[in-house]
Amino acid sequence: ASPRAPEAPAPETAAAKAPAPAAGETHQAQDAARLVARVRAEGGTVVAAGGCFDLLHAGHVALLEEARRIGDCLIVCVNSDASVRRRKGGARPLVPAADRLRVLLALGCVDAVAVFDEDTPELLLKELRPDIWAKGGDYALAELPETSLVRGWGGEVVLLPYLDGRSTTDIAARAALGPAERADGPSRAPRR
Repeated sequence: ASPRAPEAPAPETAAAKAPAPAAGETHQAQDAARLVARVRAEGGTVVAAGGCFDLLHAGHVALLEEARRIGDCLIVCVNSDASVRRRKGGARPLVPAADRLRVLLALGCVDAVAVFDEDTPELLLKELRPDIWAKGGDYALAELPETSLVRGWGGEVVLLPYLDGRSTTDIAARAALGPAERADGPSRAPRR
């Protein structure tokens, strides 16, 4: 894949980077589909990655940056609030979907986002048909229901390096502790 060249965004990309409207999930998916069509027409490689992206952290950013490097555009498939609740429990998400989308779109490596309401992004992936589906190295290819789907149309599934110690669940648990308990934790930052 070619490195990302600095250029003015195409209208489709600019539209995909617009702040997410509260009920704009269909709009987001349409923007992503238009971007896929444009990149394919130019002979480019479409990469998709997915997840909840609740409390975006350095591990998420590293994964998305690496995913973007292996293709010509990156579409991030994001679990809806209902999907996150089913997968992570009633106390999640900590950050609503509209805010998660807006933060993701602010990252230079993300070209478009699309929300899915199911537990896995299989229906959205069938629509987008990315050339590459990227997941963090904390997964195994055999465990991902998306693997056979993506390979079915000739796509590739890649596992990218995972930054150890970065987890939204761990961050949320640490935030729930009192200051003294947090100070004793292993990830205590030096005081300045």
